[in-house]
Amino acid sequence: MRTTRLLLRSGLTLAAAAALPAWLAGPSDAVSGISVSTTGTTVSVVTSACTQSNGSWGNASLLNSSQASFAQGRQVALSGTTVSQSAAWSGVSPGTYTVVVVCSNGGTAGTQSVIVSAAPAVPAPPTTSSTNRPAAPARGVMGGLGGAARDYGPLTLGIGAALVGTGVIATGWYLRKRSKPYRL
Repeated sequence: MRTTRLLLRSGLTLAAAAALPAWLAGPSDAVSGISVSTTGTTVSVVTSACTQSNGSWGNASLLNSSQASFAQGRQVALSGTTVSQSAAWSGVSPGTYTVVVVCSNGGTAGTQSVIVSAAPAVPAPPTTSSTNRPAAPARGVMGGLGGAARDYGPLTLGIGAALVGTGVIATGWYLRKRSKPYRL
């Protein structure tokens, strides 16, 4: 009976440890194969799913809500390297758009919707000037929970999750062993 309970607990602990890396990795943008972002009236897309064929990586198309096919949208050729390819559209008016990336081999790298907001109003310059004020940082603070400044691959995340899981299991085992009365 005691052995059965011990095996059951060990099995549940191992199952939880096996599920931990997938849970820690969270949702992945790799499902769509593209990453779309906006800055003011510029929309840009980045992918690493395409390979170069006949000197071309492929094309990206920006479709508004009334356009239904890739050919109807504003098309831009992808440029980049074997690591990542990108395209950008400037002067995009506010609204909801769909970005579609088709690689040179004919396969779709991904589709993603994006909302372009109206450009913010330009603030008026200050009426008084002071030369004693320190200059504001150019890029701001790159804060976050570790992965915000750099994108780590699934292997690195898996190894880190396995180490965390091993630590949790070892801590549980140690505390359980400490809670038992000493036997002489």
